[in-house]
Amino acid sequence: MPASAELTPRSFPAHDYAVGREKIREYARAVGETDPLYFEVGAARAAGHTDVVAPPMFAAVYSGASFEAAMRDPELDIDLAMLLHSGQEFEWGELVIAGDQITTEIALAEVSERVGMRFIVFRSSSRNQRGEHVCRGTWTVVVRPRR
Repeated sequence: MPASAELTPRSFPAHDYAVGREKIREYARAVGETDPLYFEVGAARAAGHTDVVAPPMFAAVYSGASFEAAMRDPELDIDLAMLLHSGQEFEWGELVIAGDQITTEIALAEVSERVGMRFIVFRSSSRNQRGEHVCRGTWTVVVRPRR
């Protein structure tokens, strides 16, 4: 495992995600959402949207691939069997609508060590095809030592 001081903040390749109507509906059903905006095109259009709207936490779907790719960085040497997802925060911007193309960039923000565990913080930024901010995220993981 590299020393924390050797790991400098850096960015990872951006990931594009095409937001599909059925993916929004599947996600909304899976998490127990009931708002018609997430399911019915007519309801979404009546509210002024072009298609169904993604629930806010759908951010975990469109930004997830970027987060996963960053965690697989060989220099970070993350043992997934010892990983704890310790925190996640989102700041939302524009609504995500079916048909949007979301591009997420993620960066390693901080690596520290406490009580024998590594704390790794990533920050993500997601924008739609018009360049509008749809979500910023902070993802914190803890890697426990093998015993």
